[in-house]
Amino acid sequence: MTARIPAANIKPKRAYASADFKDGTRVLVDRLWPRGVSRKNAALAQWMKEIAPTTELRKWFGHDPARWEEFRGRYGKELQQNAELLSELRSIARQGPLTLVYSAHDESHNDAVVLRDVLLGRKVTK
Repeated sequence: MTARIPAANIKPKRAYASADFKDGTRVLVDRLWPRGVSRKNAALAQWMKEIAPTTELRKWFGHDPARWEEFRGRYGKELQQNAELLSELRSIARQGPLTLVYSAHDESHNDAVVLRDVLLGRKVTK
């Protein structure tokens, strides 16, 4: 059995917030590059667009909080198809802080929040 990842090791953070050394490894988890953010200021170790929600799911959700629970379930199912990328992110998080960088305005209802829950082994599907 692999070691459990401390919840404090994984945090979502907006791409528009300043990078900080406490962020550890910063990975952009959106399919689209954040508008107005330079690659230098993003200070990313990696851009993992393949782990982001599909374009179809992202457009359906539209960051509508009323669709949040359904989005969590659908995205959770999509993530099950990305075992290799999830494993890579878990490995990073076991070694130290992992920051899941996203561009959505809503800090509570976005893909990085769901991804964090999945990485920590929390249930996201109904």
